[in-house]
Parts: sequence; C-alpha cells; structure tokens
Amino acid sequence: MGEAPPAPEQKVRPRLGRITLSSGLLGAMFLMATSAIGPGFITQTTTFTAQLGAAFAFAILVSILVDIAVQLNIWRVIGVANMRAQDLANKVLPGAGYLLAVLIVFGGLIFNVGNIAGTGLGLDAMIGLDPRIGAVLSALVAIVILAVKRLGVALDRILVFLGVIMIALTAYVAFVSSPPVGEALRQSVLPEAATNDLFLATITIIGGTVGGYITYAGAHRLIENGMGGRENIAAITQTSVTGIIVTGIMRVLLFLAILGVVAGGVAIMDAPNPPAEAFYQAAGEVGMRLFGMIMWAAAVSSVIGASYTSISFVTTFSPWLERHKGKLVTGFIGISLAIYLVSGQAPGTLLVMAGALNGVILPVGLGLLLWVAARHSKTLLNGYRYPRWLLVVGVAAWGLTIYMAGRSLSGIASLWQ
Repeated sequence: MGEAPPAPEQKVRPRLGRITLSSGLLGAMFLMATSAIGPGFITQTTTFTAQLGAAFAFAILVSILVDIAVQLNIWRVIGVANMRAQDLANKVLPGAGYLLAVLIVFGGLIFNVGNIAGTGLGLDAMIGLDPRIGAVLSALVAIVILAVKRLGVALDRILVFLGVIMIALTAYVAFVSSPPVGEALRQSVLPEAATNDLFLATITIIGGTVGGYITYAGAHRLIENGMGGRENIAAITQTSVTGIIVTGIMRVLLFLAILGVVAGGVAIMDAPNPPAEAFYQAAGEVGMRLFGMIMWAAAVSSVIGASYTSISFVTTFSPWLERHKGKLVTGFIGISLAIYLVSGQAPGTLLVMAGALNGVILPVGLGLLLWVAARHSKTLLNGYRYPRWLLVVGVAAWGLTIYMAGRSLSGIASLWQ
C-alpha cells in the first residue's frame, strides 16, 4: 500500500519528459492545426486582409485568445475522461452524441469536397496538372495514408512535415512581400476599421479554426495515441495551446504575405484566384508555384483531418464500425471525390450550409463538455477537480459561440428563402 504513490509518479515522469518531442503528441497537435489550415482558411485570410488591411491583425489576435479558451476546455475534458466527444455527450444526454456525430460527419463530408477541390487547384498552380486529375491523385494519397496500416503509423510525422512545409513557404513569401509589420502590430491593439467588420471577421475565423470537426481532431488523436488520462494533463494542456499557436502563426504569416501586396496597391480581389494572385505579385512565377505547394499541402492535410475525425465520431457506436474503420475512411473520401467530380466544383450552397453548421456544432459540443466538467467530474472525469478559472473562461467563450450559432442559423434559413 505504501509503495502505490511512487509508482504513478515514476510512470508519469518519463512520459512527460518526452512530451514535447513525442511523435504521437506532435501528430495530435498538427492534425488539429493542419485540419484548420485548409482552402477555406487561405481564402478567408485573403479576403479579410484585402478588406480590412492592417486592422485584420486585431481580429487575428482576439480569435487566437478565444480559440485557446475553447480548445483548452474541449481537450481537457476529452483528454482527462479518455473518451471521445460523442460518447461523453451520450452519457450526459442520451442521444446527444448521435446528433453531434451526424452534424460532424455531414459538415466534414461537405468540407471535404472543398478540400479535395483545393488539392486539384494546388497541383494546377504548382505543376499545371488538370485540377480533376490532381484531385483524384490527391484523394488516393490521402486514402493510402489513412487506410494502409503501416503508413498509418507514420501519419503523425506526415502531418508534422506538411505543417512545417506550409509555414516555411508562407514565411518566405511574407518576407519578400515586405509588409508594413509595424503598422500591423499597432493595429493589432488599436484597429482602424469599423467595429462590425472586425467582429464579423473575428467570429468567422474562430469558426474556421475551432468550429465543426476541427478542434476534436487532435483531441481524439491524442487519446487514440494513448495519451489520455489525468496523468497526462500537462501534455494535454501544452498540446492544445500549442496547436492553436501553430495555426495562429500560419494565419499571421499568410496575413503578412498578403498585406505586403495589398499595401502596395494591388487589387487582388479582382483576380479570379485572389490568394494565388497575391503570391504571384509578391514573388512572381516562383510565388505562384509556392502558392500551389501551400494550397496542396493545406488541402490534402485537411482531407486527412476531416476524414479521420469524421469517422472517429462513429466508430465507437459499434464494434463492426471499429473493425471496418479503414473502409469507412476510404468510402468517406471516395464520396467526397465523387461529389467534386460530378459537380466540377465544391457545391456552393452545401459549402455555405456546412460552414453555417460549424457555427452550430461548436456551442453544442462545447456546452455538453462544459456540463461534464461542471456536473460529472466525479464519474466521467474520474474524480478530477476541474479548475474553476478554466470553467469560467470556457463559459465565457461558450456565450460567444452561442451568438455565432445564431448568426449561422440565420444564414442557413436564408438559403431556403
């Protein structure tokens, strides 16, 4: 009996000692980050930078703080409970987990159409390959990575590699575009743009960073890699915050790259492909090729993130689903590809609806997990005393997500008018 306390302590220290370098931990972090950094991320950042200029820095800063509050809570609850979000939801409100899974899978499927379209556009810009052929090849790459067991083991390293490549290439373009960094820093705290425009930009990019399936991607990967439980709270906290910071770094670099072009007087929004035009204006033909590489890496990693996370929301409902996880992933990507090939593009109405659903999913999932933290810590969190300050921060962020949900629902309603 007296030797019981030292045993857990000895077990924890080696694990925490390799937290920052663990492949599984980095993989969970980059799965979330690269899921967020997709074609929509690039398009949103380009559009708001062109509209708001240096003032968009303020929206980025505020969104990062809110994203951290949301992700800290979601990852902490899922990680400590060592249980996926849909199973926790079903335990506190029977049927809620199934509803959450349906929303996640639908949103993930439609966004995957956009992601696959983005892989085709990326290869077209990079090597001039027909977008449809590029989409088919990219979908096959994603299927192989996710479905082949041996390559699945290397998934974490692949995601880290893709994330680092995107950040490094974007940093280069940000450097050569010579953005007004001082002005961006000043307006990150003293913005010179209309309040409504800044608020709209802020809630939009919050939804694009932690909305829908995105914030659950890394959390589910974390527990799949065996890093859940109370003994890994430090790892869970560190990884959840770092994932948001990685995403924020990419957004800042992309913002600066485009700001340098916009500040020079180039009207990129008049071009057929504004992000590609910005990179071309910044670095010429090389910039166009770099844009293709960034777009492809962002899109294919988002295909992986959307597919993995969406399927992770249904496999716990049945042993049969768990056994056929590889086939489900293949089918998920295959259906997304088929929709893209039949339509020739990501269906606009469905993408808008899926984007609006992201805003609805976030408060539903966050609210259920905060309820677990507040009322079910003894049973579902194994007696873990949830920090009151973290719960207060989470509830404040939840209030903002409810407002976002209201705007999203009005957007969905307008689609049917």
